Amino acid sequence: DVYKRQGIDMELENLIVAFILTLLAGLAMGVGGLLGFIGSRKNTNFFSCSVGFAAGVMLYAAFVEILPESMESLEQMFPGVKGKLIASGAFFGGIIFMLITEKFCLPHHHDSHHHIHDSKEKDASMYRMGIMTAIAIAIHNFPEGFAIFTSALKDTKLGISVAVAIAIHNVAVGIAVSAPIYYATSNKKKAFGAALLSGMSEPLGALLGYWVLKDYLDDAIFGFVLAIVAGIMVYVSLDELIPSAQKGDNHIGTYALVAGMFVMAITCLLYTSPSPRDA
Repeated sequence: DVYKRQGIDMELENLIVAFILTLLAGLAMGVGGLLGFIGSRKNTNFFSCSVGFAAGVMLYAAFVEILPESMESLEQMFPGVKGKLIASGAFFGGIIFMLITEKFCLPHHHDSHHHIHDSKEKDASMYRMGIMTAIAIAIHNFPEGFAIFTSALKDTKLGISVAVAIAIHNVAVGIAVSAPIYYATSNKKKAFGAALLSGMSEPLGALLGYWVLKDYLDDAIFGFVLAIVAGIMVYVSLDELIPSAQKGDNHIGTYALVAGMFVMAITCLLYTSPSPRDA
């Protein structure tokens, strides 16, 4: 009985540590939310830099980290070309999901081109972009939170490394959520709240993944979800973030996009450095 109690206590302690790490990574979205309105509301260059940076983070993560990991997971269950085909199909499924979400769940504005420079139209477009980004990131954070949680359960040091890398990533995407909402509304609470709520889907995903899906989640399902996430991130980057980043002076949005890719490359190295084989 003593050994059983000790085992239960250790398991509970591991669960608490894993959840705290996931929660802290999610709260990093709030930090990004605060950074999203440091600059002047009318500072177009600051906004372009913020969303360009986030686009670089999301594109690099989608193509270099998430999609390859999805294919690797699916190939464990479906060897050869079949696994890659399923991953590719799920990737485009994520894009279609965002197309449907955009069409039916978000407001549209059909003003003529003669009014494209109207400030209300710009504000509405910015607000819509922030909401779309928040939806994409919230969905993305579900499997990401589960990844942090399970990594920490296997190895606390590995979990810490994964959580730190994802937290850095979350600061950038927190900016991508809050900056357009603040630019459109001048409401700091609304901008910060959207970023924070989007981040809270990370610990929620950890809990749901562990308590609901632990008996069913295998490499196939995990890989399928990751591919959908990659498609969502690419769609949001190409359709919303990059066009908005190009509204600043010169090529500041492009420079920021490359900087975002560079930072994400660094965080990917941090993510993979303490591999389970080395543990």
